[in-house]
Amino acid sequence: MKFVAIIPARYASTRFPGKPLALLGGKPVIRRVYEQVTQVLPDAVVATDDERILRAVESFGGRAVMTSAGHRSGTDRCWEAYGKLGEAFDGVINVQGDEPFIRPEQIEAIMRCFDRPGTDIATLVRPFGAEEGLDALENPNSPKVVLDRESRAVCFSRSVIPYLRGVDRSEWLARHTFYKHIGMYAFRTEALAQVTALPQSPLELAESLEQLRWIENGYRIGVGISDAETIGIDTPEDLAAAEEFLRNTKR
Repeated sequence: MKFVAIIPARYASTRFPGKPLALLGGKPVIRRVYEQVTQVLPDAVVATDDERILRAVESFGGRAVMTSAGHRSGTDRCWEAYGKLGEAFDGVINVQGDEPFIRPEQIEAIMRCFDRPGTDIATLVRPFGAEEGLDALENPNSPKVVLDRESRAVCFSRSVIPYLRGVDRSEWLARHTFYKHIGMYAFRTEALAQVTALPQSPLELAESLEQLRWIENGYRIGVGISDAETIGIDTPEDLAAAEEFLRNTKR
């Protein structure tokens, strides 16, 4: 399959306005994401709704396209951007613009999900470690995923799934492997066209997780497993933590 990576990047974030342009180790966050992605995929483009981000990407030699400010999700933004590329691809990888530490091996893992026939969409998970504690597992901002025997997603939830009946909660992480969702997706191009045309579903509205819409409509989501933790940047405090992480990894 021939893939293109599309990196949605909005300027107007409620918790951190302008975060794609925030400096991390002297470089804008969006540049760090772009450089990580292009280690694997030279075909990459930033999809933005703000000319400041467009100019910043073009200034370091990257490719960017303008998209509508009215999209309800990064997936919808990806589909509009794809239509502006003027070139056909078999698959589209949606890499979030606030993940500057995404690893090349994670991108390779998500692409390998399509080696299995019948995969429409792919994503990544990471096992929760026992050392992370129950608070991390129960954090509703870290969606959990249940997999079937073929490493396809059965369900996503902000609640802890599965529930371990008859086991004290303090023992859950020691008694079962729970999976944390890593918010990167890949789509067969025809699947991306279809899912962006679907109305929001009851489960999606309940949990505010668009991937539940895809499952409710019968799309098969392959899952790659990664042991690498990424640091997404949602707030200025996250940026400070990312700076510390960057300093430590350079030692």
